[in-house]
Amino acid sequence: MLSSADPALAAAMAAGVDQVADAARRVVRIPTIVLVDGRSGAGKSTFADLLSGRLGLAALVRLDDVYPGWDGLTAGAETVRERVLIPLREGAPGAWPTWNWTADRPSGRERRVDPAPIVIVEGAGVLTPASAALADVTVWMDAPRDARRSRALERDGETYRPHWERWERQEVAHVREHDPQGLAQFVLALP
Repeated sequence: MLSSADPALAAAMAAGVDQVADAARRVVRIPTIVLVDGRSGAGKSTFADLLSGRLGLAALVRLDDVYPGWDGLTAGAETVRERVLIPLREGAPGAWPTWNWTADRPSGRERRVDPAPIVIVEGAGVLTPASAALADVTVWMDAPRDARRSRALERDGETYRPHWERWERQEVAHVREHDPQGLAQFVLALP
């Protein structure tokens, strides 16, 4: 969530959007695939929304729609690689099953993304060596843990609070195993 009450956050976010939008516009491959990774509360969703608005003809895929529950960071990222990134790179639509977070089970529905000029995929865990090989622009978003936690709990409230540490352990494992910051062309440090 981008608060207008935090001018430093707004300025850092805007500068990052400018840089990444410029890079995406320079890519000649269609679809241009932009991956935005970072830990919970780092600002990925807000950044992706702003970037999508700046780029216009962009489709947006959110891993929050893909993760199979609170223990599904790795599975969600792999589903996106197999069922979205690979098909898009081959010129075909991507499709994935959605998760019903309230019922804590598959929703029984599928979402789809057609090859758009630009496709932005955002979510924790999305930036791995295998997914980076399919992408054109890669972004890692970072912020101090306390700021991330505060923003995430403000956004999702009591629903997320009991799962914060459980999810954080998966993020730590992702960072240790895949070094997403090292794979990123752009590293955005937010306050």
